Amino acid sequence: MSCVVGALFPACECGIVPIVRRLVGKGVPIYAAMGFILTGPLINPIVIASTYMAFGNNMTIAGLLMGLGFINAVMVAFAVSLFFKGTQFKSSATTVHIHKQPKEDFITRLWSMLTHSIDEFFDMAKYLIMGAFLAAFVQTYMPAKALLEAGNGPASSIIVMMGLTYVLSLCSEADAFIGASFSSIFPTPSILAFLIFGPMIDIKIL
Repeated sequence: MSCVVGALFPACECGIVPIVRRLVGKGVPIYAAMGFILTGPLINPIVIASTYMAFGNNMTIAGLLMGLGFINAVMVAFAVSLFFKGTQFKSSATTVHIHKQPKEDFITRLWSMLTHSIDEFFDMAKYLIMGAFLAAFVQTYMPAKALLEAGNGPASSIIVMMGLTYVLSLCSEADAFIGASFSSIFPTPSILAFLIFGPMIDIKIL
């Protein structure tokens, strides 16, 4: 169910981290949170629509992205459930959000939401900036010729594209257009590896 909800939730990989952290703080098990954090940036409606358009209205690529991404997320979440049962947060991190609060008026709740949003922004922005800096460095100084030489076989091309999407740390709602630009150089499995691996694991989300 967490994978289904994540697939319907339009959030990029850097925006979903504080959302999932709050869910875990409210008592959601870590394995359910993993399903949500993996499907949210990968197969939400905006990503599927952008993938469909980026590949020239090709529903095959978008369908494979949805199917393979969902299966992968379910498998990872199930594997995590075998080893971790709780929320994995320290007690001080969970008790803050579990206590019931008296009902507040709309203005108070709105102000609280804005305050939390500002706190999350400054808490996460430093990691986003570091990830963007590393990604820009690689895009500037990594020659395209090196990619072609390293990815000249089926397996090596998949590994190269997975490594590339990890380092570039592109937004999940825009990486389809970058992936489409490689479609004339690398085979379809490598492009799918690029599209699936990046929103699940990259520098920003780590």
